[in-house]
Amino acid sequence: MSCTELTPSEAARWAARAGLPLPPDRHAAVAATVNHIHAVVAVLRELDFGDTPPAGAYRAREEKHDAAV
Repeated sequence: MSCTELTPSEAARWAARAGLPLPPDRHAAVAATVNHIHAVVAVLRELDFGDTPPAGAYRAREEKHDAAV
């Protein structure tokens, strides 16, 4: 899935829409952070987990701890 990068003005508009108004000097930093997060998530979406079971299927073996001092 490809999409264009978020611009600073769009970041300000989306933040205001969510009730989080940004000071003008933060628009570019927020847009850059959002674009970075999107790039990382895009790479994770491309991973093939194949037969990897979901985390809920994992059962750690029960260990008995000896608390003797």
